[in-house]
Order: sequence, then C-alpha cells, then structure tokens
Amino acid sequence: MTAGDPRDLLRDHAEPQRATYVELFFDVIFVFALTRLSHTLFSDLTWLGALHTGILLAAFWWVWVFTAWTTNRLNPAQPAIQLVIIPIMLGTLIMAGAVPKAFAEDGMIFAAAYVLIQVGRALFVTVAMHGQEVTIGSLQQFIWSCISGVLWIAGALTDGNTRVVIWLVAAVLGYVMSRLDFRLPKLGPARITTQAVSAEHLAERYQQIMIVAFGESILAAGGQFAALGFERDRVIAFLLTFAITTLLWRIYFYRAGLLLPAVIAASTTPAVFSRSASYAHLLMAGGIVLSSVGDEIIITHPFAGPNLAWSAVILCGPAIYLAGRARLDYLSFSRVALSRVIGLLLLVALAPVVAFLPPILIAVVAVVILGGIAATDAVSWRVRPSEPTPPPPPRGREPRP
Repeated sequence: MTAGDPRDLLRDHAEPQRATYVELFFDVIFVFALTRLSHTLFSDLTWLGALHTGILLAAFWWVWVFTAWTTNRLNPAQPAIQLVIIPIMLGTLIMAGAVPKAFAEDGMIFAAAYVLIQVGRALFVTVAMHGQEVTIGSLQQFIWSCISGVLWIAGALTDGNTRVVIWLVAAVLGYVMSRLDFRLPKLGPARITTQAVSAEHLAERYQQIMIVAFGESILAAGGQFAALGFERDRVIAFLLTFAITTLLWRIYFYRAGLLLPAVIAASTTPAVFSRSASYAHLLMAGGIVLSSVGDEIIITHPFAGPNLAWSAVILCGPAIYLAGRARLDYLSFSRVALSRVIGLLLLVALAPVVAFLPPILIAVVAVVILGGIAATDAVSWRVRPSEPTPPPPPRGREPRP
C-alpha cells in the first residue's frame, strides 16, 4: 500500500474495535454541551424553553451520531482523521457556548458552527476517500447537509417564532434524510445501511454517550449542591437526585446496554439496527437532560410550594428516558419489559396528581418507581434470561434506518 493511499484511513477490522482516545476526548465536549442545555432549560422552564432545548439537543445529537458513524468506518488513530475530529470538537464547543442565547443574538454563531461541522465532515469523506466503498452515499450526505444548512442559516437570519419554526424543520430534516437513506433524484439512496459496521465500536460509542449524559447529570446536581451548602434538607435532596441518576444508569446498562454489541452483530441488518438504536438513545439522552433539570429543582427548592411544571419535569424526565429504553428493549429482544411500560405510565399519570407535594417528596415518588423497575429487571432476568433477537426488517421493503 503506497503512501497517501486512502485505504490507509480505513479501520482495520482485524484489530480490536475499541473507541480511541480522540473519540473519548470528543465526548468531553458533550458533557459541557449537555450542561449548558440543562442550565438553560432550568432558567427558562416553559413550554417554549423546552422546545428550544429539544431543537438544540437534536443538533448536538446529529453532530455526535454522524461523527460516530464516520469513525466507525475510518480510523480515528490516523492523523488525517484526527485533523477532522478536532475541528469538529472546536465547532461543538462553540455551539455549546452559544446555547443560552442561541434563540437570541448568538443564533448565527450556533447555526454557522453546526453547518460547518456537518458539511465539512461529509465533504472530507467524499474527497479524501474518493473511489472507496466507504464513500457510498457521502456525496448524498454532503448535498443533504447543504440543504439542511440553508435552513439553519435562514433561521439564524430571523428571530422570534420564525426562527423556532425554521430550526425545528431543520432539526427534523436530520431524521428525515436518515430515514430516506439520503435519497436524491438520479443518485438514488446512499445505501449506507447495507454497509458493514463494527458492532463493538458502535455499541461502545452508544454506551459512552450515555455515560456522558449521566456524568452531566451528576455534575449539575453536585454543582448545585456545592453552591448551596450542606443543610440537612439539601443533603437529603442531593441523595435523592443521586439515587434517581443511579437507577436510570442501572436500568440502561442492565442487560440491554451490556448486550448491545451482541445485539448489533446478531441483527440481519446491523447498520439499520444501529441507526434505529441511535433514535432510542436520543430519547434517553433527552430524558436525562430533563431529569437533570429536575435534580436542580429538587436541590434548590426541596420544600417549595406546589408547582405543576416542577412536578412534570421531575417525573417526566425519567418517563421520556423509559420510552427510549423501551424502544431499545424492542429493538434488542423483540419485546418490551412490562415494568418499563407500567413505570412510564405511572410517572406520567402521577405528575399532575403529586404536584401539590414539595419537590423532595416528588423525588421520593420517582425513586420508588425507578427502584421497582430496577428490582423487577434483576428478578425477571434471573428467571427468564433473553437472547438478542432483533425484529426482522419489514417485508417487501428495502431495510431503512
């Protein structure tokens, strides 16, 4: 193989497919990004504030997912690939810095950084790997990223509800273009989902981004606790928030999280499964961000008066998380644990019922429900262990993510 051969940039599937240090370094940026998102939502706890946070979270998620898929095919240990990832890290850091005022004066900073990341990465793969199988669909990705980028920039040139609507369309477009397999007239589908993937690497990347999300939750709660002091009420509140985060962690990693590499490898279409799993992880990440806001409420106002918004945040954060976890259950085992469904319904149904309680007691409700799910998981898996059985792709259709 000659110097400068693009095949030098490919991952060697004969070697261990673990995440590299530069990828872990990349994840550090997302701790900061998620912290900025949760703090911003905490300061604007309204339906509009929640919508703003959801749109920005989707943008960060597409940056992370598409970068993870790029490093799944290309070798991030190669200096040329690192020279792509490091600017992406810088751009993500700039996006995170712009989060608090992204829907105000810093909108163009956020949008420009996002567009440069998405367009630049697709352009690099298209040019650097020209003629290689790995570039299948990279041109379509580049074109779709440009289309999406026009919406992000156009939204940044507006303000108020107009920006919200345009950016919401742009964020949803990330999902649509993936579902369409980056299909374009004359070029057809990208056929990315037919390519081989490294199950070990992708599973580890999903596990790591969940650890990042849990880490942000711990940092947010710990920072708020340290700032307010060691009063008895706040100590109890902090212990409850720690219990909520620990139980969410346990519910993810017990079995399905740990079996994720085997599940991806067992799938008849690993790339399709991995894309679907990314949406489940997005839901879980959103739930953790909302739960992190709930942690800050519990610690800051442990015995405050009735507040329906606070009750909804404290209980619906874990509920959204369970929805994503249930989706991952179905993808992994072709069934959903009943405890997930019951727990999700209880959390949603009880949110308005317990709104008259102070946040610290609402946290107790969340701990009891999540603790019951975790205990049920442990018992059911001992009695009826499951093997990875991903559902088959729909009949009569080409598999899509």
